[in-house]
Amino acid sequence: MSSDTSDIELEYASTEGYEDDEDAIDLDSNDPSSDDGDGSSFNMVPMSTQPSKPLYQVEYNVLQESELTLRQVREIEHVAGIIGIETKDAALVLRYFGWNKDLLMEKYMDSPEKVYRDVGIRTDLEINKPSTSKRRTRSTPQFVCQICFNDEPNQDTVFLPSCPPLPKDNLPPSKNASSCQSVKHEFCRDCYTFYVEAKIKEGESRTIECMESECKQIVDENTIVNLLSFRDTGLPDSEKLMARFQTLLNRTFVDDNPALKFCPAPNCIYTIECHVSKKSLDTVVPSVTCLCGQRFCFGCSLADHQPCICPIVKLWLQKCEDDSETANWISANTKECTKCHSTIEKNGGCNHMTCKKCKHEFCWVCTGVWADHGTAWYSCNRYEERDENGKDQQSKSRASLERYLHYYNRFANHEQSLRLDKELHVKTEKKMEEIQHASNLSWIEVQFLNKAVETLSVCRTTLKWTYAMAFYLEKNNFTALFEDNQRDLEQAVEDLSGLLESPIEADTIAELRQKVTDKTVYVHKRNEIMLQETARDYQDGRVFWNTKPSPSPSLKSSGLIPFLPRLHGHEKE
Repeated sequence: MSSDTSDIELEYASTEGYEDDEDAIDLDSNDPSSDDGDGSSFNMVPMSTQPSKPLYQVEYNVLQESELTLRQVREIEHVAGIIGIETKDAALVLRYFGWNKDLLMEKYMDSPEKVYRDVGIRTDLEINKPSTSKRRTRSTPQFVCQICFNDEPNQDTVFLPSCPPLPKDNLPPSKNASSCQSVKHEFCRDCYTFYVEAKIKEGESRTIECMESECKQIVDENTIVNLLSFRDTGLPDSEKLMARFQTLLNRTFVDDNPALKFCPAPNCIYTIECHVSKKSLDTVVPSVTCLCGQRFCFGCSLADHQPCICPIVKLWLQKCEDDSETANWISANTKECTKCHSTIEKNGGCNHMTCKKCKHEFCWVCTGVWADHGTAWYSCNRYEERDENGKDQQSKSRASLERYLHYYNRFANHEQSLRLDKELHVKTEKKMEEIQHASNLSWIEVQFLNKAVETLSVCRTTLKWTYAMAFYLEKNNFTALFEDNQRDLEQAVEDLSGLLESPIEADTIAELRQKVTDKTVYVHKRNEIMLQETARDYQDGRVFWNTKPSPSPSLKSSGLIPFLPRLHGHEKE
């Protein structure tokens, strides 16, 4: 990551207006970073620590593919030096333990033999001394491949020295039980190469096993590289397979390390490193920005959702996507038959209802038996005697639905505005050209409009998620202050949006530029206040939720879905 990124948050490194990026994240610092305590056994890279950094920002690095490869090599060499094994075996051991060096060393100290046995490294070889005499590819005078049955003399064959020997009673007829090759899992080079290529194309890298049936020995990286480099002329380009193999190794390396994540943007080649523990996601929103411009949450890989924490985001999205509010609508707009409890929807003005399922007749107003109403067809004289619990329950359902719609409509409004901001960006480009033609301003001097649109987009994202957050907030003093900051930010955003929509006049360009610039700075400050104050309240434990921040069960599992098609009942004709 670099200081010349186009992201608007990074260019505003402090609340001091348009300050330089001296508070921006320093990815070249060599200060050490502590372990995140979340299963990662080693510090991936030194991190910078700057006490002046805003509370809502986290430290992170953006890594290229070459850096991932280099780190794997360093870790492999480190472990090989500590344990005293070859680098190819150290790579197998590290990948087996998910690159967790602490766990590896703990198991190794308990029982080195068990580690070698579990990983598939032969203990009867001189595993504690580097060896240069073990050739994996050789020319054999008399050999018949058990895959293609090629018996040409002096053909190249491949075997893994660490594979256990074949039992003599399981030897194929073509092998001589007295020869040294008879106990090896040996195949011709071409068959082994095609086998490895097929595995790589299928997406495997660290779990490619020996070709011998029921042998679980993993083919080491050096053998795979040698096979791919010995491919015959005319076969598909080996460089592409080598690149795919390395990409797959990088992918498993990232997947095994909780401090690493791939950028979720399509076709992006960068990896983000951020040492944030899972436990901290209840109070921290680890928003990061890739070099490609993609801004996302490191905790859940969704688009940036500051200041709303990941567990609440999950609850909110589930509530918006599943049928939880359908149940509220049913509760507010339907009633149950008092006899068979089928769900009834009123489809007209008459209060005389007949259940289609059990033919029970009742009053829609009081749900009492219709025969008790006499001739009072349109005036329910038993209304005062209705069940107060049922009335209260329906009122609560309506209030719950209205409350949800209040927050959802505002959430959706800002989400829609974000989509429209993309069109506004195109309009802004044209407007900047108009300003240039109507004044003596340079292209750089009219960038204030572009900056304003970027700020507007960032702040609308914040506002959108404040409404999702507010839906789950428990009413207290913090909530009141939170809503005040939310109101101030929203008002500032709408003012800036109005300025950007205003027409351009040649004689008012200077005034417009000053107004837009001032309002952009103010909107940015309001956004920082919202994020900073919320982050401080998270840190100080002043944020309380009206629900447990964990996934709520869907209606499909709670039995409410089957009720949806059962809208039995009609008015008495």
